[in-house]
Amino acid sequence: MERLQKILAQAGIASRRKCEELILAGKVEVNGETVTALGTKADPEQDIITVAGKPIRNENKIYIMLNKPKGVITSASDPAGRKIVTDYVKGIKERIYPVGRLDYDTEGLLLLTNDGEFANMLTHPKHHVPKTYLATVEGIPHGSELDKLRAGIKLEDGMTSPAEVEYKDIDTEKKEAVISITIHEGRNRQVRRMFEAISHKVIRLKRISFGDLLLQNLKRGLYRHLTKDEIESLKNMAISGKQGKK
Repeated sequence: MERLQKILAQAGIASRRKCEELILAGKVEVNGETVTALGTKADPEQDIITVAGKPIRNENKIYIMLNKPKGVITSASDPAGRKIVTDYVKGIKERIYPVGRLDYDTEGLLLLTNDGEFANMLTHPKHHVPKTYLATVEGIPHGSELDKLRAGIKLEDGMTSPAEVEYKDIDTEKKEAVISITIHEGRNRQVRRMFEAISHKVIRLKRISFGDLLLQNLKRGLYRHLTKDEIESLKNMAISGKQGKK
C-alpha cells in the first residue's frame, strides 16, 4: 500500500505536488469512490484508480534533456497557442512534462520526464540541487557586488542561499559581462532578480548545468535521453543535498 499521490506520480500523471492538487480537487477515484484526503493509501496492483474518469497505467519512464530555445514556454500546453517545450520532443509517445521551469526569455538545459517522483526530488526546495547559469549582464559588476550574491541577497520573497559566482568574460567596449552563477533554489526568475538587486540587468540567460548534468554541445532545440548513470547521479545528488542541509 502506498500513498495515492505517489502512485499517481509514479504512473506519470504529473509531479507529486500536482497529483496532490488533483486529489484535493476531487478528480481521483479509487474503486469508484472519490478520494480527497492526501493520506489515502492504495494498492496499484489491486485497486482501480482513475483520474478524471480515466484509469491510470504504468508507463515506461522517460528522462530527457532539452536545450530549450529562448522564446519558448516551459509548459506541456498553452491555451494561447504559443510555442511550448514539448513541441521539441515530438518523437516521444509518453506524456512528459518539465522538471521545474525556465522562463520565456531563458534558454538552456531543461529536463522533461513522466516520473513524478524524480521531478519532485529535483525541484523540492529541501533537496538543494545546484543549477548553473551563464548570465550576460549590463555593465561590469564590481567584485564587491558579486560578493553580495555569494553571501546571499535579500529579495522580495526573502534571502537567497549563498551562490557561487565568477566572471567568465568582460567586454569593456559593450560594457557587458558574462557571469557564471550557481544557485541551489528555484524561485521564479531568481537569477534575473538577484542581478537586478545589485543593479545589473540580465540581457541573456542560459542554464548550462543541472546537478552534475552538463548541457555541453547539445544544439539549441534538440534533446537526448539521459543515461542510467546520469539518472542515478541526479537522484543521489538530490538525496545527499537533503541530508547535507539537515
